[in-house]
Amino acid sequence: MTSDIANPNSIDLEIVETLDEDNRLTRDYVDRVLDAVDEGDLDEVYRLVEPLHEADIADLLELTPSERRGLLAISLGDLMSAEVLAEVNDYVREDIIDALPASQVAGLAGQLDTDDAVAIIEDMEEEDQQAILAELDPEDRAVIEDALSYPDESAGRIMQRELVAVPEHMTVGQLIDYLRDHQELTTEFWEVFVVDPQHKPVGTCKLSWIMRSQRKVPVSEIMKHEQTLIPVDMDQEEVALRFQKYALISAAVVDGAGRLVGVITADDIVHIIQEEADEDILRLSGAGEGDINEPISDSYKARVRWLIANLGTAMVASFIIAQFGAAIETMVALAVLMPIVASIGGNAGTQTLAVTVRALATNQLTQSNTMRSIWREIRVALLIGATIAVIAGLGAGLIFENWRLASVIAVAILCNISLAGLSGVAIPVLLDRLDQDPAVSSSIFVTMITDSMGFLIFLGLAVFSGLAG
Repeated sequence: MTSDIANPNSIDLEIVETLDEDNRLTRDYVDRVLDAVDEGDLDEVYRLVEPLHEADIADLLELTPSERRGLLAISLGDLMSAEVLAEVNDYVREDIIDALPASQVAGLAGQLDTDDAVAIIEDMEEEDQQAILAELDPEDRAVIEDALSYPDESAGRIMQRELVAVPEHMTVGQLIDYLRDHQELTTEFWEVFVVDPQHKPVGTCKLSWIMRSQRKVPVSEIMKHEQTLIPVDMDQEEVALRFQKYALISAAVVDGAGRLVGVITADDIVHIIQEEADEDILRLSGAGEGDINEPISDSYKARVRWLIANLGTAMVASFIIAQFGAAIETMVALAVLMPIVASIGGNAGTQTLAVTVRALATNQLTQSNTMRSIWREIRVALLIGATIAVIAGLGAGLIFENWRLASVIAVAILCNISLAGLSGVAIPVLLDRLDQDPAVSSSIFVTMITDSMGFLIFLGLAVFSGLAG
């Protein structure tokens, strides 16, 4: 996030020092603002906060303890703008909305584009939603209620209704006059959509094409006929992939009948790409939403269930070790080396798993190249396994002066890393084919396989080779 301070040298030094060298709010500055709030000195609060960009004000609210955010939001007065409300974290927004009157929240939501207004209202409790909607203008309320009728995280939820659409029989001159004469049209857009009499998009015109064409030229001659249309019920992750694949700035959203109902722009997609990437990373670790503002109870519930599942898989590995208790007693070196086999396999599996989940999320891994991708990861695993096996085998042989033991651990590591490569790609692909999110539970299965099979292969080879009885 960046500051909106155009010329720091022209502003009071105390204000300039609100941001550190990394462009983050300093602790001293946050304390000064909160002290002014506690003292009821609203003039001082305004003086300290007014020079900040809306994104920095959002940061200030996020850095404020939960129990004090509401009072700070009230103290900000007109600095508590719609843009600030749209920028803050979801959990922080809840604290602010709870503190502000419903009429003020409705007023802020009414100033936003429909996609931002929907993002604010959709996460509210039903009672709070109705209170805010009741305060909105009838037109804004109808638009937001329509957006809320679409599935969560769909194109219909994130699209803007504010767009410019014109018939193809217009000339460039008529289009320019239309844009100038109709003040109610949106003021922020990159292209004009051209529609047929049924309001179905037939092409688009970039503003640069319009401004560089003669007034008498028909719009149909300069418009681009090929366009990427987004179905209103498409998942937002798939929408983001289309923007990335086709380098889109904006795209028309159409309903089931093919009629133009909205537009999605690149600035909306940037947030979605970040959200989806963060979501996949956190799901791989089982950390829930991973937000530091998330309530403790929610974090506990999200994390503990996966650790309980991990406890179950660890018990499977322990059971396997117990079956080789006699062998371990006859040779302590087995107990020393067992964790190496399991941990190396687990790390190799995690690497492959991360690559595979990302490939699935970005549509790089599809049904047409699944077998090729699996064979590729197996070959990578074999190369890595051979390298680590040689190093580990030489190390064990030199330390324990037992080259049979060195051979056992080398073979065990090679087999476990190869198995880790196979499971790291096969499990998420299988879950994806079963319409399950591969980022959610793949890591548990991969860990169970690499730990359990690592112990089984190593100890089994030790017994089979006569190294331990």
